[in-house]
This record gives sequence, C-alpha cells and structure tokens, in this order.
Amino acid sequence: MVTGANSGLGLVTTRELARVGARVVMAVRDVAKGERAARSAPGNVEVRHLDLADLSSVRSFAAEWEGDLDVLINNAGVMAIPRATTADGFEMQFGTNHLGHFALTNLLLPHLTDRVVTVSSGEHRRGTMHFEDLNWATDYQPWPAYRQSKLANLLFVLELQRRLTEAGSSVRSLAAHPGYAATNLQSHSGKPLMDAFMKVGNKVLAQSDENGALPSLFAASQDLPGASYVGPDGPLEMRGKPALVGRTAKASDPEAAKRLWTISSELTGVTSGLTRVRA
Repeated sequence: MVTGANSGLGLVTTRELARVGARVVMAVRDVAKGERAARSAPGNVEVRHLDLADLSSVRSFAAEWEGDLDVLINNAGVMAIPRATTADGFEMQFGTNHLGHFALTNLLLPHLTDRVVTVSSGEHRRGTMHFEDLNWATDYQPWPAYRQSKLANLLFVLELQRRLTEAGSSVRSLAAHPGYAATNLQSHSGKPLMDAFMKVGNKVLAQSDENGALPSLFAASQDLPGASYVGPDGPLEMRGKPALVGRTAKASDPEAAKRLWTISSELTGVTSGLTRVRA
C-alpha cells in the first residue's frame, strides 16, 4: 500500500512495485485523480479513498481492510503550506504527515506481515519538536512546522521499531527520504515568489521523481535492520543512489520518541495495534 500515490514519488513507487509483480493499493484523497494515475501503472493496481487529514477517513479505510498487507509505505505529505487545519483541528502538516500516518499504521498493524516504510526528509535536520505547541496554535511558521513533522516521522519510526522488537514481532519499521526530488510538493506554499523559486529549483537542481523514489523502493525491498534510514548517497544527500544514511541526535532520542508516541495516541484516540500484531 502506498499513501499519496496519485502523483510524484508515490506514483513512481506504485508503478515500480506493480511492474515487478506486486499488487499495489493506491491510497489517495482524490479517487478520480488516482484512477487516472493508475492507468499509467502496469500490473495489479487498485485505488482506494484515504484522507489522512481526516481521522474518520483513516478509521474507515483501516476497518475495510481485509487480509494480509506485506508493505505499507507512508508516502503522502504536504510541505510548507499556509496555515490550515485538518478535519480534527490539527495543524495540517503535523496532522497529515505524522498523525494521519501514526493512526493508519497502528490500525493496520494486525494485518502487516513485513514492514512499514515512512517517508521523512533531510529537512528533519533543522527540525525541533515543539511539544508545548505541536499544532502551532501561536506564531505559525510554514517551514519550521514542516521540519517538525518530518522529525516526527523519524521519531515515530524509532519508537515503532522499539515496540515491534519488544513485542517479538518480525515486522520492521524503516524510514526513507528522497533527497531533493522534483515533485508537485513544492508548489503549494501560497507564496507565488516561493513557488516560482522552487519550480526553477525542480528544473535546475533537483533529481527526477523516478530517482527520488529509489530510497523508498530500496527500504521497501531490501533486507535492512529495523529503524534503518535510507536516502541518496550524493553530496548533502540531495541526489544519488539509495544508501543507509544518518539522522540527527534529535531524531535518535528514545525519550522524545516515547513522548511523541504517547501524545499522538492521545490526540488521535488510536491505541497501539501491537496488542494484535503478528509475531
């Protein structure tokens, strides 16, 4: 399953997995757009509605899932957008990029057989967890809010793996980031000058979305240790071939990871799916 699969990295990931024989479920907010995108993917592809910015949608999606799920790729995300809130009142970037995937993963854990891959960003390096105001109720800043959500992704991966190991499960939690990849993620800042700058960057500096999807595909298919983080091997991890990469001390803090998990469970009302996860 790939979230946010109707364009960019998610669509490339879907195409490549389907090309090698996987049955892929495209979990998308816009089903019509998803159906159009699915026609470009070879093999066995199915489109299902999922709005990560609405926890009722996440719950409905998970409740309708039947059977095994080998790999979940938490790919969907929003970046550096004007202040907005989810259906449940969370800041949109934190709510979509982290809380939506937190809830989805835990609700689907009883079905998972192999691994969860969560897509973060090199921007996590400049991120800080504002635990006293995770929803940016005061002094909202688009880029710091985005960086917090990407740091949250890595803390989630860390704590999920700790819990999986503690439960004796063979399911693995991994992370990936695409480097600087040309996608439409960079065109929703609400600031024409910023959007124009990033559009130029996509053409001049960024690697293709095909190359940007390689770390996710690597993390989804290779025999890697739990909590591994995959990104491009080039300068500043901006582009290159997929390889294991490092993360900041903030992204490796087990106490912060536990704290974020507890808060996320309280905010979403979703308790750990590990009580029913497979060994």
